[in-house]
Amino acid sequence: MKPGIHPAYGPVVFRDKAAGSAFLTRSTATGDKTVEWEDGNIYPVVDVEISSASHPLYTGTARVLDTAGRVERFERRYGRRGAN
Repeated sequence: MKPGIHPAYGPVVFRDKAAGSAFLTRSTATGDKTVEWEDGNIYPVVDVEISSASHPLYTGTARVLDTAGRVERFERRYGRRGAN
């Protein structure tokens, strides 16, 4: 790699605001805030809105949409197709 053209790559704590969890990893992302981690060291922290700890796909709490109710509501509002 060429020196001086790549961003700094180091340890960063990503904190999920929705789930209240955090994990330490390495990244080029940096934050203005810092946090003291479990090992006693201080790392920059990046707050994220959603991660695997709070995303419905990973937690298994995905909502089931009532598609039949939506279709019936649409038909009541606009009529059936070809019902002239």
